[in-house]
Amino acid sequence: MTDATRQEPGEVLIVTGMSGAGRSTAANALEDLDWYVVDNLPPQMLRPLLELTELAGGALPKVAVVVDVRGRDLFAELPEVTRSLRDARHVRVMFLDAADDVLVRRFEAVRRPHPLQGDGTILDGIRLERTRLATVRESADVIIDTSNYNIHQLSTQVVDLFSDINTARHTVTVMSFGFKYGLPPDADLVADIRFLPNPFWNEDLRTLTGQDDAVREFVLEQPGAEEFIDAYAAALKPVFEGYQRENKRHSVIAVGCTGGKHRSVVMALELAARIAELPGVAVRVTHRDLGRE
Repeated sequence: MTDATRQEPGEVLIVTGMSGAGRSTAANALEDLDWYVVDNLPPQMLRPLLELTELAGGALPKVAVVVDVRGRDLFAELPEVTRSLRDARHVRVMFLDAADDVLVRRFEAVRRPHPLQGDGTILDGIRLERTRLATVRESADVIIDTSNYNIHQLSTQVVDLFSDINTARHTVTVMSFGFKYGLPPDADLVADIRFLPNPFWNEDLRTLTGQDDAVREFVLEQPGAEEFIDAYAAALKPVFEGYQRENKRHSVIAVGCTGGKHRSVVMALELAARIAELPGVAVRVTHRDLGRE
């Protein structure tokens, strides 16, 4: 390839993860965003494909490649291939995951075997796949846990992360949640807001949520509330700067209280407002457990 024919490389995203976690849905969403999507590509073919994208120039500015265990023994080389590609150009990895019991139900619903189960059970195949993917997951730039997503919610998440309107160097999802429903498995950092008095015990506030002004005022007037938000946002500033230097494009900050209805909702919204002021950072807010009580 000559200098005359080589073009500035575009974006490259490797889509991988657990079977049944939504790779096809994510690929379809990327295709709707005008990404050029290649499905079930052996890792060894990644470098030739990327060389082709350079030859194509502006014709293929965004390429997404789905790589998974359907590649059989060839898949084992994905970590090494990805590392070598990252040394030469900017390549991101999106890893889709879900809880074992959720994956089992999804395979049972479609009445298909897991690609690695062999003569064993679906769960045997899932456990084997999780072992093989451990290294890939650890090095992923974006991890999406789809346990609580339907296909429409997953598509929305992918669109939010990879649409052209998102020009920030780092995107943060601030997620409120309830500890009694479990920790968010895809959280990078977790803040525990249970040190503040619970509005649940105030009869006038019990049926309201953290999106209501009365609850917001109650929470923020508590000793330590404003101080915590200011200090935590300030502590996150060097973290996000480091993420940008390391080309980590997305992170999840989870903010939890007991039920995910009052305190965590207020504090997630307040924290997001502070984060939105940081340079190079875009922020979105989700409330995982709002409405479950």
